[in-house]
Amino acid sequence: MPRFTVLLRGVNVGKGKRVPMAGFKRLLEELGCTDVRTLLNSGNAVFASAGRSGARHAQAIAAEVERRFGVLTPVIVKSAAEMAAIIEGNPMVPPEAEHSRFLVAFGQDAAALASLAPLLPLAKAPERLVVTAKAAYLYCPAGLLESKVGAALLGRAGSRVTTRNWGTVLKLGAMLEAV
Repeated sequence: MPRFTVLLRGVNVGKGKRVPMAGFKRLLEELGCTDVRTLLNSGNAVFASAGRSGARHAQAIAAEVERRFGVLTPVIVKSAAEMAAIIEGNPMVPPEAEHSRFLVAFGQDAAALASLAPLLPLAKAPERLVVTAKAAYLYCPAGLLESKVGAALLGRAGSRVTTRNWGTVLKLGAMLEAV
């Protein structure tokens, strides 16, 4: 059965946009997903489903998250093959000690990622941003809070994408393989 990961943008950060992970897991199961497992408290889950369209899953999940929790947020769904390609396509694999300073931006489609191209000039060495058709990769060695690109991704310029640090991306990839 096809496997997927779902990523919610900006939930459970501060007091707003609260989505309890137990409720999120139940929501996915009630939508027909099986083998549902969540990761952390930030809107990450993996699941199996007979449905093959990540975009359709994203629409259905977004509608239910809004209906059940009153949270309107971008929902990104990637197949196991797409996640594997994003992991394998990383143009600058960081050492393990730097995983928290390396972000991957996910968009539901190539247009969402292409909208990040204006951020490229904001990256000043040794910071580096690479935007591809599958994902965008940001290395910010001084930390996310010191990064102009990072601030833009978390703000309006990144409103169509969601980011995860490299450690979380690798965990999700491993979880997809185990489903």
